[in-house]
Amino acid sequence: MQNGGARGLRRIANAAVYSIHGLRTAYRGEAAFRQELFGCLVLVPLALWLGATPLHRAALIGSLLLVLVTELINTAVEAAIDRIGPDYHVDSKRAKDIGSAAVFLSIVNAVVVWSLILW
Repeated sequence: MQNGGARGLRRIANAAVYSIHGLRTAYRGEAAFRQELFGCLVLVPLALWLGATPLHRAALIGSLLLVLVTELINTAVEAAIDRIGPDYHVDSKRAKDIGSAAVFLSIVNAVVVWSLILW
């Protein structure tokens, strides 16, 4: 563990800057993230309107945010794999496929949550 580096509020501020940079990078470089973000921009107001209780609204919005979080993690995995090299490797394909499956399951989760709450 390093003793140097930012601490306290400076560390939190740095983390916020890095997070904003990551969101900006994902938005600029990932069509899937842009599409899912657009979907959230449409569905979050709808969730606030359609959710009968605060818990319903939280579940509807949380399921959408989970899709974005999963897409960001999948994008990070893909970037790390691509950094290793462009050559085909079975483990690289496996990692990318598993990341894609995680995004798929988060979308299925959102559909199920929305269906159960709105039905």
